[in-house]
Amino acid sequence: MVNDWSKLEKDELRKWLIGVLKERPVDLKFEKKDGSIREMTATLKEDAVIPYEKKTDKEKVVNEEVLPVFDVVKQEWRSFRLDSLKEIHFTL
Repeated sequence: MVNDWSKLEKDELRKWLIGVLKERPVDLKFEKKDGSIREMTATLKEDAVIPYEKKTDKEKVVNEEVLPVFDVVKQEWRSFRLDSLKEIHFTL
């Protein structure tokens, strides 16, 4: 389980996953804060995402444990905690 990984392992997972998401959609399964399981097809591929529209002038603090991604089904930006990740499947 990812939440048992060291910081270095989580950092490596984050870098790897961002690299893959920039190339193609990926099916993710993770546990939400309320304990429910969420499945999402996500990407960071530039030609598949809607540019993020900032709604305030407030600076957002980056949390390295949370990964923002674009949900290709809902066509909206979402995020999830890396330590909540249960499965990764590759979409062809």
